[in-house]
Amino acid sequence: MSKNQLKDVTHCIFDMDGLLLDTELLYLKAFNLISNRYGKEFTWEHKAKTMGFKSTDSIRAVVEMLSLPITTEEFETEILQIYQELFPSANLMPGAERLLRHLKENNIPTALATSSGKESYDLKTQKWTKVFDLFEHKVLGSSDPEVTNGKPAPDIFLVAAKRFSDSPDPSKCLVFEDAPNGVKAALSAGMQVVMVPDAMLPKQYIENPTLIINSLEDFKPEMFGLPPFKT
Repeated sequence: MSKNQLKDVTHCIFDMDGLLLDTELLYLKAFNLISNRYGKEFTWEHKAKTMGFKSTDSIRAVVEMLSLPITTEEFETEILQIYQELFPSANLMPGAERLLRHLKENNIPTALATSSGKESYDLKTQKWTKVFDLFEHKVLGSSDPEVTNGKPAPDIFLVAAKRFSDSPDPSKCLVFEDAPNGVKAALSAGMQVVMVPDAMLPKQYIENPTLIINSLEDFKPEMFGLPPFKT
């Protein structure tokens, strides 16, 4: 999309997993610790379909897709234990902290909109509380009563926009996402979306984001009317 089709924004909304935090490989590892026991492999192809789902929905989908001989409840109980061990090691993605600090310093309101619930959020961000404190507010989809439907439904982004202190129009919000379902959700919410897909994401899942970049380090805020980085 050329620059003249990009519209100026006033607020930014960020997904978390795979965008700000490098958790996608941790999820792959966690799911495969269970599915490999039954001779099944959870691949990026499966992952692409479930990214952005609320946690119980993604577990149900995995049990169904891989035809695992266990219940959703059994899988969930076990995966939550595995998360306790894996998630605290999550690191920030390149460019994430720089961008969030830049927006904060320039008084651009930001929100987090993650499908994670409270417990999972706390585990993943425990090393990075200073960075996550930069957000004006956070919507934790799996434990937020107002987020009725998970991504690709637009609920989480509409709730995030509404909760900014000045409740901007969705068209004034720019979403940052790595997942196909998140891109769909943002577009359905009437927002522009910058996609930063994982290099492992199969290309057929990339559909019409407003802008696509390889890393948050490549983002140029001025393209959307935001203050540029100081060189």
